[in-house]
Formats: sequence, structure tokens, C-alpha cells
Amino acid sequence: MIRKLASGEYRLYSRKKNPKTGKRRNLGTFKTEAAAKKHEQEVQYFKRHS
Repeated sequence: MIRKLASGEYRLYSRKKNPKTGKRRNLGTFKTEAAAKKHEQEVQYFKRHS
């Protein structure tokens, strides 16, 4: 899940909420939306192929 921050950067959050905190895990902050989407694909690939 990608959200745009007030600073203009994009932050990638986990799809599921952390049951302990009730919030989503921050998976990185990126300058462009394209970079965030690319990293999200890499994360999904890694989850399936590790």
C-alpha cells in the first residue's frame, strides 16, 4: 500500500496491519511513486520465492 506524504515522498506500507500495534509496517520511503511500486513488486516476489 503506497501513500503520499506531506513532504511529497511516497511511503510503502505492508498490506496487513500489525496485530500488536494495529498499524501497518513501514516498508520504505521513496522519492517517486514509480520507485515505490517497483519496490512493492520486489517485496511480493521475495515473499513468494524465499
